[in-house]
Amino acid sequence: MVSFKKNSEESIKQGIELFVAESPGNRKSQPEEGPYFEKPLVGFADAVDPLFKEYKKIIGNFHLTPIEILSKLFPQHSSDWNGASVISWILPISKSTRQSNRKEIRGPSADWEQTRIHGEAFNNQLREYVVSLISKQQGLAAAPMLSGIFGVYQSDKSGFCSNWSERHAAYAAGLGTFSLTRGLITRSGVAMRCGSVVTNLKLKPTPRSYDDYQEYCLFESCGKCIHRCPAGAITKEGHDKDMCIMHIAELMDESAEGYPGCGLCQTGVPCEAGIPPK
Repeated sequence: MVSFKKNSEESIKQGIELFVAESPGNRKSQPEEGPYFEKPLVGFADAVDPLFKEYKKIIGNFHLTPIEILSKLFPQHSSDWNGASVISWILPISKSTRQSNRKEIRGPSADWEQTRIHGEAFNNQLREYVVSLISKQQGLAAAPMLSGIFGVYQSDKSGFCSNWSERHAAYAAGLGTFSLTRGLITRSGVAMRCGSVVTNLKLKPTPRSYDDYQEYCLFESCGKCIHRCPAGAITKEGHDKDMCIMHIAELMDESAEGYPGCGLCQTGVPCEAGIPPK
C-alpha cells in the first residue's frame, strides 16, 4: 500500500509506477511477450492554471476546466477547490509493440491493435486506482474520461473533440508538447497513451520546460510522419482529423476487434521513443 507520509507528489508517482509495474492488466495475452506499457511519466498541474481556460478558446467552449469538473461531480463540496490539482501520466508503449508497428504501411500491427484495446482497458484500471488512492487519503478525485459528464462535441476549429483532453492535461502538467500529428511528444516519445485524474488535493505543479506548444517537434525539417500516414491526413499544415477518421473507419470494418486505431505516424519516426534532437 502506498503511504502519503512522504510528500504527496512522490507518493502518487510511486503508486502509479508500482501499479503499472505489477498489475496483471498491464500484461499481454502471452505473458512472455511482456507488458503493454513501460515505466510511466507522471506530472501535476494547478487546477486554476490559465491554460485550462485557454483550452476553451483553442478546442471549444465546451471543454471543461478541472474546477468545472469537480464542481459538477461534487456539487456539495463547492467551497473545497482552493488548491485543486490535476494528476497526469504517460504510458509509453512497449518497445516490442513499437517495433512491430514500424513494419506496417496501411494499418496497425496485431500488437498495436491489442494495446489500443486492452492497453486502454488497463489505463482505465489505472484511472480507477488513482481515484481510490486519493479517496483513501480522504481526498476528492475523479477521472474525467470515466465520469458521467464526459462527452464528444463538434468544434468549429478542430472537428470532433471531447470535453476533456488527456493530451492537453499532460501538456499543462509539463509532460510534453504537440507534434505535427497533434500527438504529444514526451520524454518517452509520441508512442504512448495518457490519462488523468482531477482532485481537490493541493499538489505542487510540475514545471513546464518548454515555451511553445510544438517545441519538441521537428516539423520544419523532418516530416517523417507525413510519409508514414497511409491516409494522407498529415501535411506541413498539420493533421486532417476527418481524413484520419475515415481511414480508421475502413480499418474498423476489416478488424476482428472492431477498433484497431492506426498509430503508424507514432512509429518509425524520430520522436517515437523520445524527444528528437534538434
